[in-house]
Amino acid sequence: MLKQAGHEAVALEGAKSQYDVLVDGTLAFSKQQVGRFPEDDEVLELLRDRPG
Repeated sequence: MLKQAGHEAVALEGAKSQYDVLVDGTLAFSKQQVGRFPEDDEVLELLRDRPG
């Protein structure tokens, strides 16, 4: 578990090749939509941009 910017995060196994980041039930990043894994600290930036 990771606690950053007032959010708690856990990694859950998904379908093959799936990498989605959900914040408060809302899709914030999708590898399949963007076509790549997130860059270093990109997920943390997504969390910082969301209200905590």
